[in-house]
Amino acid sequence: MATATTLRPVKKKPLPAGLPREWYESHNRRLKAMRLAISLLDSGTYDARRATNRKIRTMAVRTGIHRPSNTTCKLVRAYIISNAS
Repeated sequence: MATATTLRPVKKKPLPAGLPREWYESHNRRLKAMRLAISLLDSGTYDARRATNRKIRTMAVRTGIHRPSNTTCKLVRAYIISNAS
């Protein structure tokens, strides 16, 4: 069984100025969901049905990411499904 490791956060670059707030929110949500999906895939969770909200939130704690919302958890599962195709 794999041991739990803490991963370092990705270095962030400044976002472009002047866009609507909704763009920044959705952009950051997609980045968070992508980081979580990659972490779950790396840990062996290849099936979106096994990626429960609890498992996604546990992975967020392990990787140092703020607790994701239900919407972000749905997006994580969507990324995992699109990876399977």
